[in-house]
Amino acid sequence: MLKEKGGLSYNTKMEIETMDIKSEFAERISEISGANLFKCYQCGKCSAGCPMAESMDILPNQIVRLAQLGQWDEIQNSNTPWICAACLACSVRCPRGIQIAEAIEAVRQICLRNRNSERRLGLSDEQIKELPPIAIISAYRKIAE
Repeated sequence: MLKEKGGLSYNTKMEIETMDIKSEFAERISEISGANLFKCYQCGKCSAGCPMAESMDILPNQIVRLAQLGQWDEIQNSNTPWICAACLACSVRCPRGIQIAEAIEAVRQICLRNRNSERRLGLSDEQIKELPPIAIISAYRKIAE
């Protein structure tokens, strides 16, 4: 349907295409964690409730989307898997019941198995003082080889 407004004509018909996304990386995360990342519709509640989000370069919902699309390089070069405090706030807030914290733990495991753990956190002493103790304990557990 073509409408005219102020001498301009524009088309109001919109076409939406769907496509099947199949990511071996997301399937591997699912095998390790049991989390079905393809259930995510990107509401952002996981990222909104994450206490560590401001320190992450890629938010939890973005990690899920990148995994869905199979963009492993962006995820493995991110600090997000190592910053995650594994507090389960994201998993609790998810309206689809996706176990996001477990999926991020699976990403860490994949990085360690592939020896992609050379990336270390560059946190200042001031930043470390602001972290909750559970985050520090979790970081030692995650990075220890």
